[in-house]
Amino acid sequence: MAQPQKFFENLSGAGKAIGVLTSGGDAQGMNAAVRAVVRMGIYVEAKVYFVHEGYQGMVDGGDNIIEVSWESVSSILQVGGTVIGSARCKAFRTREGRLQAAYNLIQRGITNLCVIGGDGSLTGANLFREEWSGLLEELVKNEKIEAAAAQKYSHLNIVGMVGSIDNDFCGTDMTIGTDSALHRIIEVVDAIMTTAQSHQRTFVLEVMGRHCGYLALVSALACGADWVFIPESPPEDGWEDTMCGKLSENRARKKRLNIIIVSEGAIDGQNNPITSEKIKNLVVSRLGFDTRVTILGHVQRGGTPSAFDRILASRMGVECVLALLEATPETPACVVSLCGNQAVRLPLMECVQMTQEVQKAMDERRFEDAVRLRGRSFENNLNTYKLLSHKKNSSHQSNFNVAVLNVGAPAAGMNGAVRSAVRVGITEGHKMFAVNDGFEGFAKGQIHEIKWGDVGGWTGQGGSILGTKRTLPAKYFDQIADQIRAHNISALLVIGGFEAFESMLQLAEARGTYEEFCIPMCILPATISNNVPGTDLSLGADTALNAIMQTCDRIKQSASGTKRRVFIIETMGGYCGYLANMGGLAAGADAAYIFEEQFDIRELQANVEHLTEKMKTGIQRGLVLRNENSNENYTTDFIYQLYSEEGRGVFDCRKNVLGHMQQGGAPSPFDRNFGTKISAKAIQWLSRKLQETYRKGNAKYLLTQKTVYVY
Repeated sequence: MAQPQKFFENLSGAGKAIGVLTSGGDAQGMNAAVRAVVRMGIYVEAKVYFVHEGYQGMVDGGDNIIEVSWESVSSILQVGGTVIGSARCKAFRTREGRLQAAYNLIQRGITNLCVIGGDGSLTGANLFREEWSGLLEELVKNEKIEAAAAQKYSHLNIVGMVGSIDNDFCGTDMTIGTDSALHRIIEVVDAIMTTAQSHQRTFVLEVMGRHCGYLALVSALACGADWVFIPESPPEDGWEDTMCGKLSENRARKKRLNIIIVSEGAIDGQNNPITSEKIKNLVVSRLGFDTRVTILGHVQRGGTPSAFDRILASRMGVECVLALLEATPETPACVVSLCGNQAVRLPLMECVQMTQEVQKAMDERRFEDAVRLRGRSFENNLNTYKLLSHKKNSSHQSNFNVAVLNVGAPAAGMNGAVRSAVRVGITEGHKMFAVNDGFEGFAKGQIHEIKWGDVGGWTGQGGSILGTKRTLPAKYFDQIADQIRAHNISALLVIGGFEAFESMLQLAEARGTYEEFCIPMCILPATISNNVPGTDLSLGADTALNAIMQTCDRIKQSASGTKRRVFIIETMGGYCGYLANMGGLAAGADAAYIFEEQFDIRELQANVEHLTEKMKTGIQRGLVLRNENSNENYTTDFIYQLYSEEGRGVFDCRKNVLGHMQQGGAPSPFDRNFGTKISAKAIQWLSRKLQETYRKGNAKYLLTQKTVYVY
């Protein structure tokens, strides 16, 4: 049997004990973080302890602090909330309470703490660490512990992870639970929009965010809301007239519904609250529109975590254990954050102080400072929403015609990207042209001007409304050149996957022959396979991951009524293993076979033996994912038959090919906002190039986004 590959061989947790607790409000994905800490801790041979009920359990001790095994965290990945419990603890705020907590930890040799919670929970953990030596001295003085124990456990290491649906912690691009909360909000918005359209209603939706408007802002961007109220950016004086004028104007354009999103902490410029009921009464009294209020409340905290939150929490949990193992007495308490596509460690108290500065700026009505302190991502979201939410009367016409088309397989988020491109282009003064059916439609002249109102409601639509084909442009060069000339196309935005990438290469290489191709061209990567060079993430991949994860969850649930069953799941992705790999991480798979990591019969046999041993311990199900082109000989059928034969008498086997369901469905909040923002950047880049080097033989440009989350 092949020896399993050993990772992090230079780090050992032997002789160390790690405690993990969740504190403050619950957030979807906390269980994934707990699972990752437990399994990574055990992997490096440390002892790992659950601290139930947060700091209260630490103070109470006893059965609230228990050592756990690998199997202790089985089947919690898909569970919302926190299975180890969370509670507010007044006792821990006192020195007496912290003294008792220190005693309970020393009894078990725990000097490494992973705290999952908000800024209050992390601040408490840092204070506990700073007092640790003094607490031990007091315990020795009171003859609660021996001096030798105090010397052995002389310092406490603290590493935090932020679990908060509000995304209100400075220093991280995303907090655990935020993406799942956005899923709940967007599900409600999508459902409400159908009934609102039927009855020509106005809906006022109140979302969580007492001190932070992130959920309101991003959900407004994701659904194309008519108006949004957030605490960091109050509306200007006279907003009542402006908002009613905009709603009335939209109805005059035959728009059958209006959506207004309100953060629960929304305020005006004088720090007076703006409530959902106040907005409803304003719309009814001024406009007479049929208006309803929906307060989402704690539904935003509920439900299963999204793929993004499971992956984020898992990566942060691993980094948390590494940080604890590498910590020294001089290392300050840190928080594991997401920066771009990387899990990084930042000084905990610096981030806490920055977070507190935001509230201070809002209290002092320094709202521009508050937006800036929230971070570049928050600021970009706000600017993008302002750019797209209301048609501006452009004072200039650029005389440039910009064409937009989709190429390759459909990917969720394409329509939101087209909407963003059209509206930003019109704002920039360009005439925008839509091309149907990719380059094949381009060659046939399926090109028409597209206006601001034509793309209303596109953000939440799956597939490609413009139509898309995999056809490359090389065989249509003459016809495409004729159409560019006939419609006086000045720039080109291509939204698509690897075929779009190849198309840009072909057009660029043909510039020596066709002068018409010497225009600014930009590709926006959109493919569920996430296989386009030059970008960390492609539009549509997040939606596909959620489809895979949800299917795996249901398949695992179906196995609960049977005994010892292994499922072999085939994902799409071509020769890129992104979907199988990340889908396996999100679904808690036992193995994932991908093209980039070659495997042989010995590895297959080792995995079968692993599952056999797993089933003998009482676990009832197993999950194996396979990228469709991972190996031409070890096909899904082959692996299914191998597992079926070798597992005979211990477990039975089923297979499932997910197929094109991974390309369908409504776009996730991530893909709606990702497409909206990078498309806006693409058009702004094209505008700059048109002004700088119009028809100067501009080279092709691949728009890349180096962050895994661009909110």
